[in-house]
Amino acid sequence: MYYVYVFKDKVTNELYYGYTSNLEKRIKEHNRDKNKEIVYYEAYKIESDAHNRERRIKNYSQALTALKGRLKESLR
Repeated sequence: MYYVYVFKDKVTNELYYGYTSNLEKRIKEHNRDKNKEIVYYEAYKIESDAHNRERRIKNYSQALTALKGRLKESLR
């Protein structure tokens, strides 16, 4: 499986987007900082699907706006 994820910095409220094949490892890497928490992820069977989704979130404001709309309460 491949995962598209969103982490939120607890101090600055900045969001980080990415994709990985090992979500558990990625969460542990971000948790070393202690200021970041995972607020969302999507799972895909095919890596290219996850990579394309991540690119859409990062490069197209409509995709990012729609995602933030779904995460409205989680981003508070």
